[in-house]
Amino acid sequence: MAASFAACSPGTAELAAGDASIAANGSVRLSAPSVPRNVIVLISDGCGPASFTMARTVASRMGIRDELYLDDVLVGSVRTSSANREVTDSAAGATAFACGVKTNHQAVGVDAAGNPAKTVLERAEELGMATGVIATKSITDATPAAFTAHVANRYEGEAQIAIQQISGGFDLLFGGGRTSFLPADAGGNRKDGRNLVDEARASGYNVVFDKPEWDAVTELPVIALLAEKHLAYEIDRDPSRQPTFPDIVRKAIDLLDDDPDGFFLMAEGSLIDIAGHANDAPAHVRDILAYDEGVRVALDYARANGNTLVISVSDHETGGLTLGRNYRWNPEVLAQVSASQDSVAAALARGGTVRSVIEKNFGFADLTDDEVGEVEAASTGNAMNGALSRIVGNRALIDWTSFGHTGVDVNLYAFGPGSERFRGDHDNTFVGIQLFELLDAR
Repeated sequence: MAASFAACSPGTAELAAGDASIAANGSVRLSAPSVPRNVIVLISDGCGPASFTMARTVASRMGIRDELYLDDVLVGSVRTSSANREVTDSAAGATAFACGVKTNHQAVGVDAAGNPAKTVLERAEELGMATGVIATKSITDATPAAFTAHVANRYEGEAQIAIQQISGGFDLLFGGGRTSFLPADAGGNRKDGRNLVDEARASGYNVVFDKPEWDAVTELPVIALLAEKHLAYEIDRDPSRQPTFPDIVRKAIDLLDDDPDGFFLMAEGSLIDIAGHANDAPAHVRDILAYDEGVRVALDYARANGNTLVISVSDHETGGLTLGRNYRWNPEVLAQVSASQDSVAAALARGGTVRSVIEKNFGFADLTDDEVGEVEAASTGNAMNGALSRIVGNRALIDWTSFGHTGVDVNLYAFGPGSERFRGDHDNTFVGIQLFELLDAR
């Protein structure tokens, strides 16, 4: 059986960094305590420093906790530019972490010239480690793809990403994206007619589609495709249909932990980014808090295990979030919202009135005529998101500058053997380079 998770609160002393000696060639030779047996990399997609502040404050107002579990292991920050843009997309940002190289906008697992670049997950496979990838978006989306595939364009190459994922030898793939693995006659969107679910099962994978099947999984290798595309926001999640992010992390660790050669797990809280793109602060907050609970699971395991490195980092910031107008902001407003903007838009599309739907889901009974008119005039997409976001923002006293990504530095967190390497402000490729060095020092 896998090791149990000891319940440890933030503040537990970090493991000793260990000693280092100088080899004959002048390189640093790490002693055993500084080289982890297991590596867990968690990626909070699109989550900038202001987002963590917002989540911590809202959690406190909701009586959940006064600090994030991440707060105890903050070690530095990361610069996020790609090879050809100051503001990266997720593909290039995740490739920096996965491969330790800069690449161009929309490229995954390749360098700036388009050449395939080995990923840390592939290196872990070569070393005999168990390997796993988690995403709350489609498993073929940019970040999981950057660790498991090599294509010049994440969109044009999505069908190829899925093929590479089932043939890469990875032990565990948990996420959404069922349609990317199935042909049209089986409910998917593949144009090549291939049924990758059947192919994966023929090669030995247990492929599951729903929560009861996922609950019953006890052995590797396994692929869980728990949604047609992305999983639900935490604020909208049906507990009978989809597990929480921390539950997914816990199960992945439990399955991977049995490997005598250790394991490498990448777990992305993907929907933080989707909510940022929609400027949906309440959904953004709930997914950040779910991510933070997933970090707690990883840290509890690492503290009990004693030989596991945990890294948490964002690939970029999304939305340009700011907190406060004229020295005030109201976190309790976000705490009272009970549904995402997507859910509100769907309720309006079914014929609900603006005032009734907003009051039921956001808790606001004081809409102005102008606010009602703006929502009624909006179509789906950014117009609707902007109208709903302004209703929340005008009461919470927060603002967004973009429906896209921004170029700010993001937080870097680390705990366990090798964590001392990550202190300071670094280029995003530094994270990948250090992970390769730690794997090769085993």
